[in-house]
Amino acid sequence: MSKKPLILVTNDDGITAPGIRTLISVMCTIGDVVVVAPDSPQSGMGHAITIDSTLHVEKVTIDDGPQTEYSCSGTPADCVKLAVREVLDRKPDLCVSGINHGSNSSINVIYSGTMSAALEAGIESIPAIGFSLLDYNWGANFEHSKSFIKTIVLNVLNNGLPKDVVLNVNIPNVSKKEIKGIKICRQARANWEEEFDKRTNPMGRDYYWLTGKFVNMDHGEDTDEWALKNNYVSVVPVQFDLTAHHAIQQLNSWDFNA
Repeated sequence: MSKKPLILVTNDDGITAPGIRTLISVMCTIGDVVVVAPDSPQSGMGHAITIDSTLHVEKVTIDDGPQTEYSCSGTPADCVKLAVREVLDRKPDLCVSGINHGSNSSINVIYSGTMSAALEAGIESIPAIGFSLLDYNWGANFEHSKSFIKTIVLNVLNNGLPKDVVLNVNIPNVSKKEIKGIKICRQARANWEEEFDKRTNPMGRDYYWLTGKFVNMDHGEDTDEWALKNNYVSVVPVQFDLTAHHAIQQLNSWDFNA
């Protein structure tokens, strides 16, 4: 590119999370960076937006880097909407979200605030990537992620993305030398077998904690779950058009005149 790209950075773990601080540092080596990220953790918010209360955006300084930063009281999707409509004077050349503390592979993409921010950027016709590291610890080591992130970002900037497609990137929690490479994948068919831990508070009122285990029902070797298990960085192209196009012909055979 002939000039530095404008890169919007956001996440769902909050603007002070180590993951986003790492992502900002990498993006600052590539372009001009503006951060609009939640002022508190927003994990699992999916594509929620704020419609029943006010939103606040505050310019902040978290470190001494060259980026410009704003904390937002809303969700990850709110952050992208506000960045495009209120904060930036032009559309960014790229939006990156993350680095998430924990996996957003397979069905997790549905619940992910990280990926919803990327998808919101995609809706705005902004090339976008969501990054996640398979380590839920706040003190996770993101160093080995940097080179893979930079490689993927530069490829997107240089080659572009297909229309209405964003990338979901997950990085194994192993050392850099153990990672075999980057693999383009499909989303594995898997889900959560959920349970609720029922308890009673001192006032006698019942409450619940959501628990469960992740179950992969997909044995294909072209999936994100297979790639991650075998120490590849998984890259899944995802779209925000949820139409089940393959089902249209079957549904058109139904008799709706009954």
